[in-house]
Amino acid sequence: MTYDDRLAHLLNTRVSAPGRIAELASNRRQPTSLVGQTGRLLLVAADHPARGALRAGDDAMAMADRWELLRRLCVALERPGVDGVLGTADILEDLLLLGALDDKVVIGSMNRGGLAGTVFEIDDRFTGYTPAAIERRCLQGGKLLLRIDPKDAATASTLAAAAAAINGLAELGLRAMVEPFLSSRVDGRVRNQLTTEAVIRSATVAAGLGWTSAHTWLKLPVVDDMESVLAATTLPTLLLGGEVCVDQETQFAQWSKALANPRVRGMVVGRSLLYPPDGDVAAAVDATVEMM
Repeated sequence: MTYDDRLAHLLNTRVSAPGRIAELASNRRQPTSLVGQTGRLLLVAADHPARGALRAGDDAMAMADRWELLRRLCVALERPGVDGVLGTADILEDLLLLGALDDKVVIGSMNRGGLAGTVFEIDDRFTGYTPAAIERRCLQGGKLLLRIDPKDAATASTLAAAAAAINGLAELGLRAMVEPFLSSRVDGRVRNQLTTEAVIRSATVAAGLGWTSAHTWLKLPVVDDMESVLAATTLPTLLLGGEVCVDQETQFAQWSKALANPRVRGMVVGRSLLYPPDGDVAAAVDATVEMM
């Protein structure tokens, strides 16, 4: 069956047999481990569109073509060393219907209410997966975005909601993958602070949320002094790939340096792998696996 045929089948199933999604989720072959094929976990992230964040590099609408995004995701997931995917229900269910999720670690994105560029962006409501839905769909855990703006009062409710989600996942024995940032508004838009001190502060706040940290992992951006960042927590840490970089060699060198630290348990990379500057998804994925 060609890729176009698979997409046609996907749409037909959504129209005529939507219950098939639940059936496939229940019967999906589960991964045997979270440590990954390389001893570390490599996940491809694809939850950006649900926040209205479609940019990759210089293309503001790169992720707007859903068929193309799915094609790139399928290419990435088929490469050796890629352990799974992180996404919202719409994308994960598309991948499920395409037969791309067997044996994969699958993480459901939980809070997508802080739409990019809005006045309420910091008030990041949990509009995606719930802990109960993550368990029902046989996923391995949930992802939480946590932006902390000291000048925005909505941060307090976001912190409380994040703690509740972490508690809910822990009660079910599911991983909570928390992606924290210290943030501020610049010219009306939320910008994440990527200094070493800011990343350390956000990591320590995230690590302390909830009544237990037993199932919490951190997803942290790569900054110059990662040794100091990683020394700030004992929780398992995954590196974030970040934005698409024109100078991919420099970006890969920065990742490789951070991966040399044994405290790093893997990477979560989205647009940098799915929309590399040269368009070669397979090559970008293979280069990252080699570093892992």
